[in-house]
Amino acid sequence: MQDWIINIMEQFGYLGIFTLIIIENVFPPIPSEIILAFGGFMTTQTEMNVLGVIGVATAGSLIGAIILYWLGTILNFERIERFTIKYGKYLGLKITDIKKAMKFYKKYEKKAVFFGRVVPVVRSLISIPAGMAKMDLKSFVFYTVMGSLIWNSILVVCGMILGQSWQTILYYFDVYSTITYIAIAFTLVSIGLCYKIKSVRKKQK
Repeated sequence: MQDWIINIMEQFGYLGIFTLIIIENVFPPIPSEIILAFGGFMTTQTEMNVLGVIGVATAGSLIGAIILYWLGTILNFERIERFTIKYGKYLGLKITDIKKAMKFYKKYEKKAVFFGRVVPVVRSLISIPAGMAKMDLKSFVFYTVMGSLIWNSILVVCGMILGQSWQTILYYFDVYSTITYIAIAFTLVSIGLCYKIKSVRKKQK
């Protein structure tokens, strides 16, 4: 897949990045790390510039997010769950990922859309619960753009700085992803335990 992504970007430049980022947002298996880091590297080898790469990547992120937001507005969780179980394996989606995004959104709402854009897997799927909750579209667009801008800028700039060694960033983002998943799992378990303890205490009173 990496070679395919690189070929698209080398052939179509900004348009390739824009299109790939839209697809990456809708289909999480396509790694944004490769697209953005290589895009940063391309700014050292072509006429493309950092602001241009960040700009088209952020525009692509917004369009991809709006597609999933719209999907959320017309589907309830039961339908999304059935769809994921039936077709998720072809899209690289897991029902557990959907549930994580739902819990993350319900707990933080607007903050979830902003911070969710820098959390692997959740960064794409967070748009679905936002749509299901009928979040104000202007707020959704604002927080999506701000969060995406941070994620895209970090990866593109790192790719530019690393140059020929741009692939080094993929290792560190794998580590970041693992740590993030552990942190999310720990947080959810902690919240569950807190509710359980409160419930037990209430019964004892």
